Amino acid sequence: MRDQTGTRFKDWMDFIEVPNTATMKRELIEAGFTNHPYPGAPSCFVHEGAMFPAVLLGGEFRIGIKVDSVADYLAVWQLSEAEVVGEPLSQFRMARAFIGSDADLWVVERHGCRGFDEATFNPLRAVLSIRHLEAFRRRERNCQSDAEGFARIDCAVDAAVSDLGPDWACDLFFQSEREYWQRRNRAAQVQKARQDRLGLGWANHDHHTYRSSRESFTRLIAIWEKLGLRCRESFYAGAEAGWGAQVMEQPVTGITTFNDVDLSAEELMGDFAHNPLPRRSSLGTVGLWCGLHGEAVLQAGMHHLECQFDHQALVEQLEQDAGIHTMAPFTTFPYLRQAFTQGERWSVMPGRVRTLLEQGLITAAQAAHFRNDGALGSHLENLERNDGFKGFNQEGVSDIIARTDPRRQVLTGA
Repeated sequence: MRDQTGTRFKDWMDFIEVPNTATMKRELIEAGFTNHPYPGAPSCFVHEGAMFPAVLLGGEFRIGIKVDSVADYLAVWQLSEAEVVGEPLSQFRMARAFIGSDADLWVVERHGCRGFDEATFNPLRAVLSIRHLEAFRRRERNCQSDAEGFARIDCAVDAAVSDLGPDWACDLFFQSEREYWQRRNRAAQVQKARQDRLGLGWANHDHHTYRSSRESFTRLIAIWEKLGLRCRESFYAGAEAGWGAQVMEQPVTGITTFNDVDLSAEELMGDFAHNPLPRRSSLGTVGLWCGLHGEAVLQAGMHHLECQFDHQALVEQLEQDAGIHTMAPFTTFPYLRQAFTQGERWSVMPGRVRTLLEQGLITAAQAAHFRNDGALGSHLENLERNDGFKGFNQEGVSDIIARTDPRRQVLTGA
């Protein structure tokens, strides 16, 4: 994993199973784990405040790693005799891939579930899952208006939640979102191919970052809440930065979104995720990005996907293997390291430049630059977490957002 994908084995772990003893149970509880019985795992201990794999108390030593597809993993490694638990297109599948002298290695595929037991297979729901995934992948992003675009998302999400429930619908929606973002980002294409060579997919994703205009922010949050995401911490980069974010997490799928918006300190004190934000006469970094490229959930796609890596290994491998450079890191703590790959430059539609210029939101020089040279669009984020740290570095994120402001690229000629 480290040599071929720049990732660490521990970041792929879905669960660890160890023998059930009173001592182990006591030590888990003292470390902050709580017992969450699930089908197939009555003694399943999880830590909600940190990023650790689930610990199962059972009768054997085994480790399960996360993959996008059990079938893909078994095909890559030519494990034709491995028995798969769970039918194709079901929400939970797993298989024992390798037998070791001390522990067995299993691969685990999840689609909106946290249990460890093969659920009763429902062929109709399986077919519906493919139908809704297709609808998410094919949805119209470039509508006549953003209002129409959001209405289309609402319709697709409502239909999927009605048929499948919010957890499975959430899993499918963000699968389609990663695909759309990947098509527009070379670093993503290179890294996904590297991870697919081991049969892993994007199962090491940490969070999905969306940028929103102030006018559309509450509609974005409402979509996430339909999919079962809950508001976690609010984030404010400081008055000099002029933007903030609402972090949200889906407790079953583990999907996390980092939702950026131009924001003032006063607005942070209120419920900015649910109270509409009025239009402003000027644009911050986030608002300008949306003005140039569109809403992240509509035309533009995600600003970046952040996955868990061996930080230095990925930096070196992307540069050596594909000539992809990484920007200077914006977080270098022992428990958290973060850096963007160099931004993917996107062309900007002339109509968007014209509208921004006519509204006095950009200068003539900036307009000329965006027409001729485009503007930074998306990144892959290289993240390394240690000690189970689950949060973010507010000061560091503020720095990298400033460094990727499209207006700064005009001034530097980058």
